[in-house]
Amino acid sequence: MRGTPATDPDAGVNWRVLKLLAPYLWEYRGRVALSMACLIASKAAVLTIPFFLKYLVDSLETANGAALGTLTLLGLVLAYGLARLSNVLFAEIRDTIFGRVTERAMRRIGLQVFRHLHSLDLDYHLNRQTGGLARDIERGVTGISFLLRFFVFNIAPTLFEIVAVVSILLFNYGPSFALITLVAVVAYGGFSVTATEWRTRFVREANEADSDSNTKAVDSLINFETVKYFVNEEFEARRYDSALGRWEQARRKNRLSLFTLNGGQALIIAAAQTSMIGLAAFNVRSGALTLGDFILINQFMIQLFLPLGFLGFVYREIKASLANIERMFDLLAVEATVVDVPDAKSLTIDTGRIEFEAVSFRYDENRPIIENLSFSAEPGTKVAVVGASGAGKSTLIKLLFRFYDVSQGRILIDGQDIHGVTQHSLRSAIGIVPQDTVLFNDSIFENIRYGRPDATDEEVWNAIQLAHLENFVRNLPEGGGTRVGERGLKLSGGEKQRVSIARALLKSTPILVFDEATSSLDSRSEQAILAALEEIAEDRTSLVIAHRLSTVVDSDLIVVLDQGKVVEQGNHTELLARDGRYADLWHTQQAERARLEVPDGQTA
Repeated sequence: MRGTPATDPDAGVNWRVLKLLAPYLWEYRGRVALSMACLIASKAAVLTIPFFLKYLVDSLETANGAALGTLTLLGLVLAYGLARLSNVLFAEIRDTIFGRVTERAMRRIGLQVFRHLHSLDLDYHLNRQTGGLARDIERGVTGISFLLRFFVFNIAPTLFEIVAVVSILLFNYGPSFALITLVAVVAYGGFSVTATEWRTRFVREANEADSDSNTKAVDSLINFETVKYFVNEEFEARRYDSALGRWEQARRKNRLSLFTLNGGQALIIAAAQTSMIGLAAFNVRSGALTLGDFILINQFMIQLFLPLGFLGFVYREIKASLANIERMFDLLAVEATVVDVPDAKSLTIDTGRIEFEAVSFRYDENRPIIENLSFSAEPGTKVAVVGASGAGKSTLIKLLFRFYDVSQGRILIDGQDIHGVTQHSLRSAIGIVPQDTVLFNDSIFENIRYGRPDATDEEVWNAIQLAHLENFVRNLPEGGGTRVGERGLKLSGGEKQRVSIARALLKSTPILVFDEATSSLDSRSEQAILAALEEIAEDRTSLVIAHRLSTVVDSDLIVVLDQGKVVEQGNHTELLARDGRYADLWHTQQAERARLEVPDGQTA
């Protein structure tokens, strides 16, 4: 079952996120415990501050402080300063200790999501939107930092402080002061929760609009050349601006709803503080309370409502963070359709024999791609699969790599059903030169080394030589250190394909797959590469997907596909003698080649 990001704006807080984060906190439980001890010390210090102020004021008020000794006065002042310092110092120590926990959780979860995305099947990645996905991960990881730090060190401590202040007021000054404080806190909390739930839809709308605009920007920049080819700069700008317009509207609603929330919270706090100060003032005038008590109550209200006001902000941000983290964890809920069976074993290569046994495949019930296909690639032979576009040639490669599972039949390597072996061992045994070569924005040298990251420089240069890429690389200003640009856009199609060939050669696998491997090369380069491939593939099983039949005439076996079915098998000579589908394709391509020849006998 595939998971989908939660998009219901009226959905409640998904507290399961905290359960998912718990193991990352438990890993550093010692640091968490020490941080909580510092938290308690910090709060204990802040709760003593109003009492020191009260005693100072009451002592100074008595006969203008004549009865107060110098040492006592100095002691109270120093105690007040120490309490202030302890509050800040323990809070800083707490944050420093807990920072390691937060950063490690962000790292672990970010890596987990990254690994999971790479474990998903090809079908998921064909339908994803890279820009929006990247933004969801970024917001989710940032949300984890906010949630862990502020939930543990702001919401919980503030609730503790509320209970402590209400208890102090109740036992020292009676139920009136405690009741006003409790009613204000309950009203503030209830209003904040209700209003935040209401405005969460606007936060989510803004996030979705942000992801959409980011996706459109990334897609447009990735396809920069296509935009230029079709002169669609203004079209892309209008489309991006439309997405930004939706983001602007969502942000406007978000801002107005925030004004409503902040205004309501400010009203509750102002009413509570006014009531408390007024009640305390009348009690001082009647003699029921001292001036020190007035200062203590006022100080407690300031200390309580400052974090309570911040608690409103924290709750709003935690609500938004939970929504962002929820989207990221929903990515982890996506299940791959292609998975290793429970008892999967590593593929063992003996001779490298490949066998397609009555294989059928369809993307859905109404779209059959391959039907009842059977053929074998004997060890050390070169087998070509040819046919018109859409015949199912490249799909065979995806099935061999298990990017998809066959609908019926089996694919065997040395007698082992690939469905029963691990995907890692299967793909480690197969080297490929794909039709569409996409390179990383790194140096040519490192792009080739990607075929085997632990390869030595000498092995990389050897692969460069075998791929006939040496002269090109050495003539570059920075040699093998030249960066290829995003997706290899600084290289021509032929250059990218030769880099891909060198990468496959470096992987040095018993099975080689070439999916239109020379389609972007000129005739001279193509012949040189084909000669090199023939040399290195001498002791390997090679599966070649080809459109140009001239590149596979030396194949030991040629399999002709038509609409997903094998219509002919044999070598070049045998198939021409049959005068069937292969012969038709051959004569058509030869006629096209003759038509393109220029007067001096060179091909155009």
